[in-house]
This record gives sequence, structure tokens and C-alpha cells, in this order.
Amino acid sequence: MTTPDQSDATAQNASALGRCVACTSDEFVTKHWARAPLVTRARGDFNDLLSAAAVDELVSTRGLRTPFARMAKDGRVLDRSKFTRGGGAGASINDQVADDRVLALLDDGATLVLQALHRTWPPLVAFGSALSDELGHPVQINAYITPPQNQGFAPHYDVHDVFVLQVSGRKHWTIHEPVVADPLDHQPWENYRAEVGERAQRQPLIDTVLEPGDALYLPRGTIHSAQALGETSIHLTVGIHPITRYHLVRHLLEAAQHDPALRTSLPAGVDLSDPTVLAPHLAATIEALQLRLASSEVEAAASSLVDTLRRQTRPEPVSPLAQLDTAAALDHGTALRLRTGMHPQLRHGADGITLHLLDRTLSFAADAADAFKTVFGGDAFTPADLPGLDADEQLALAQRLLRAGVVVPVSTFLA
Repeated sequence: MTTPDQSDATAQNASALGRCVACTSDEFVTKHWARAPLVTRARGDFNDLLSAAAVDELVSTRGLRTPFARMAKDGRVLDRSKFTRGGGAGASINDQVADDRVLALLDDGATLVLQALHRTWPPLVAFGSALSDELGHPVQINAYITPPQNQGFAPHYDVHDVFVLQVSGRKHWTIHEPVVADPLDHQPWENYRAEVGERAQRQPLIDTVLEPGDALYLPRGTIHSAQALGETSIHLTVGIHPITRYHLVRHLLEAAQHDPALRTSLPAGVDLSDPTVLAPHLAATIEALQLRLASSEVEAAASSLVDTLRRQTRPEPVSPLAQLDTAAALDHGTALRLRTGMHPQLRHGADGITLHLLDRTLSFAADAADAFKTVFGGDAFTPADLPGLDADEQLALAQRLLRAGVVVPVSTFLA
């Protein structure tokens, strides 16, 4: 089995974002995030995140199924039947990746895409969690394996920001300015195929070759295409799915349904398609909406965005058996920390405290309020550090949070 070298001090000590860009995080956020592409030349390599041996292991022994893999050739996605088959005895499925079929297609020039590696390959699970925690936006990670002199996909754009991390081989990238600025999920490039094709014929914004260890940042909407050169190319595409102002717009519209003035029926017995008939009702609706928007509370909007982040972000991995063992052996000196990427939300009410997680809510007594300030404070803590509780209550709270996967032992590896 391929095991990442977790003793690589350079890889472990660098921040996840720091491995993607050469500039400071502040410079990246102010000058490039959602604004401009950035090429970063190699300061190391990405072999601890993925390697050719890891690709072989994923394809041949990990039992991958669609949609965790797809293949493409000459700009066209191939039907899954071309590279999958039934799993055989004890695995009654019909879409398991077939390594021999992948071999034949790669030999014929097709590109292999390993999708959602932030959920299936341990080094990228950790890296994706760390990067999401740093940027504050959900992350996905795919790998593209392209044979020499081949192009997997035609010029296109993505509806999310992208870091390209070149693992091995070389790839020629051609970058053009967007035809749609900051496209949303429902505005994919296929809707603008002609415009994208025409833009791709113009002078490129960037025309460069990525070597192993190089990185490229592309804001969403940036048109790009890539071609492997003299050897098989492996690169990671780290997609950042940004929380946008449109998320706030959707929250505001969702909240508007609670205003009776915005639920009023339009009149019957009239022609609502007649602009002169509709005009006063549109004016009244706009006025009521403006009043509603003016009273919007930032706390409610923040709560709505937390819900979105919880649904779209994978938290730091948790080990169920190790968690239970830690809870069983817990003492007042056990060092714990908050699990990253959880986006838990604590609410105080007349009946006590509620802790809101992705798919459940936990209730606690009101006297745990100060203890939760310590848990959420960002630093490591021990049960003995939890204020406002007696010794038994300290252990009981810490054990419950361990069993719920809210906290983890400090010894747990964090990229």
C-alpha cells in the first residue's frame, strides 16, 4: 500500500494555502482571490499528496466506483461502460473501475479523472480540510492523468475557483479572460459554448507550461485548456466553491416569505400579463421588499451561511474507534481540541444550550455556557480546564463531545 511520507517537514509545516501560492495569504486574498490568475513556480513537490503509485493503487485496489472516476478523450466524456464492469463475487455492482480497461484507454490517449479525492485519499482528505479551514470556503479535489501529447477537455471555464498543482510530467496551459464574470452554478460554460470557443481563439492571457511542483490559480469563469507534453501528466485540480453574495440574496428572499405583505395574492379577474395592470402591484411588492430588506439582521444571514458551509464542507476526518477509546479512557488531563471544519453553532435559550451540527442538535444545561467558551476558544484544553462545572460534569461533557465527534484528541494528526 502506498503510504504518504508524513515525516516530510516542509510539507507538514507549510500551510495548505502556502503550498499553492508563493505570496503571502494577505497578498493572495487582496490581489488574486476572485480577481486574477497566478502562476507559482516550484518550491517543492506534491508527491506527498498524490503520486503515480497512488493513482495505480486507487485504480487497481481501492474498488473505486463512478462518479469517483471518469474518463475523457478529444474533449468528450466517455460513457462509464468503457472503463467499468461488475465487481465480481461479493461485490454485486456494475460500475466498479476496471483497471485493465483504464489501461487500454490511457494507452489510446484518454484522460483519467479521479474525482472527490478529498473524500477518498487520506493525504488529500487532510489537505482539503486544512485548505477549506484557511480559506473559509468549501473545497473539492480531483486528479487528471493525461497521456503524452493529449488534451482531455476542450477550452472551458469552471463555476468555482481552481488551484492546479502539477504532480508529475509537464502540461501546456492556455488561459483566456472570462466571457461570464463570476459565473454561478447554474451558469456553466456549456451555456456559452460559442462565446467560449470564440474567446479561446484570441490572444491568451497566459500561455505557460507547468512543471512538477508548479501551481496555477484560476478565478471562476477563467477560460482554460491544457495539453500534456512529452510524458504522462498528473495534476491536482483543487476546486474552491465560494460562498457568494448570491447566497445572501437567496437567504434574503427565503426570509421574505415570512412577511405577510409579500405573500399577498395578486388580484383575480384581471389580465396580469398587462403591464399597466401589473405595475401598481409590482411597485407595492418592491416597496414591501425594501422595507423587509432594511430590517434584515446580520445574525440571521450568518446562521444561514453556516448551514450552507456545514452542508458543503467535509470536516476534519474523525476515527470512530479511536474516539470511543479516548472517551472510555478519558481523565481530567487528556488534551483535546475542537475538530476543524465542523462549523458548529451554539445557541442559548431559556431551557439551556443547543449545539447545532450538520444533521443533529444536542442539548446541554445552561451552566455549561462558560465551558463551551473554552471548547470553542481555538486552543487545546483538558476536561479540567472547563469552567463552571464540577469534576464529574467536566468529564461527562468532554466524553459527550468526543462521542459526538465535536472534539478530538490533540494527538490526532492535522495537516
